[in-house]
Amino acid sequence: MSKKLKEFITGLQPTLRELKFSLYRLKRSPLSIMGFSIIGFFVVIALLAPMLAPTPLGDDPNMMPKDGFLQWPLPPSNVPMRISTYGGKYFQQQFAHPFGTTKSQYDIFYGCIWGTRNAFRVGIWVTFTSLAIGLVIGIFAGYYGGVIDELMMRFTDIILAFPGLILAMAMVAVLYPAVSRADAVLLALVLVGWPGYTRVIRGEVLRVKTEDYVEAAKAVGCSDLRTIFKHVIPNSIYPILIIASLDIGSVVLTVAALSFLNLGPPEGFADWGQLIAFSRNFIIASPQDPYKYWYTYIIPGIFIFTFVLGWNLLGDALRDILDPTLRRK
Repeated sequence: MSKKLKEFITGLQPTLRELKFSLYRLKRSPLSIMGFSIIGFFVVIALLAPMLAPTPLGDDPNMMPKDGFLQWPLPPSNVPMRISTYGGKYFQQQFAHPFGTTKSQYDIFYGCIWGTRNAFRVGIWVTFTSLAIGLVIGIFAGYYGGVIDELMMRFTDIILAFPGLILAMAMVAVLYPAVSRADAVLLALVLVGWPGYTRVIRGEVLRVKTEDYVEAAKAVGCSDLRTIFKHVIPNSIYPILIIASLDIGSVVLTVAALSFLNLGPPEGFADWGQLIAFSRNFIIASPQDPYKYWYTYIIPGIFIFTFVLGWNLLGDALRDILDPTLRRK
């Protein structure tokens, strides 16, 4: 074994010990076990969506099947009604509407299953795109300071001055003519979401850049880029990773709110918020039987609640594990 390889392996030992300790804490944390279990359950649903809720032949998988034009929901049914396809093979679906239908006869089961895929896609894409933008702006503002910091942070403050949901609604309305409604929602949430990450990472960079190891790196001639990637980012990124894990659930809630307000994806799109929007006129059915249509809002609501709960539990567990003030307690 060469000398350089030995030095490299030796240098990795502290990192490996910390990683091993983090995994140990992760396994010992009830919050992390519960959070991972819930998220793992939804991952399985998303992966098996084509088999759990097959798409009718020739249809867009993101659009819920529509089996009629009745304007009132129908209860859960186990009568086979559709011929579906998966993997090029035709077969009859075992249950037509195991969760019932919404108004206009959109299948709730299909919407919940494929809505899981769309929740992951929207939550992860919006969160990590916002995180990437906030990371770049926050690092440059905090590291270089001066005029760059003032310009970037004052623009950030302007965006943060508006309520997030109201600003997202306005941006969707502005962006919609240029792009599809689904893309307008994604872009609006990114434009609203990045300032929060910018403020947090800037504060961490301001703290880290005064540490002795950063000053030592500058003293020995390390370039700004090397100092940022080698010392600043690894020691300041943990707080926004924890925030990002919590924000994935928040993004899904915001998308559901926009869909409920008819500012989300187009009608029929497999989205949990849209399923609840379809039920707004059936929350109270009649004085004689007020909860007749309970399945139209309870079932999608359970999916939203459980999905957000899983990410929140996971974020709390990551905070306990990654926060240097708590991890050794």
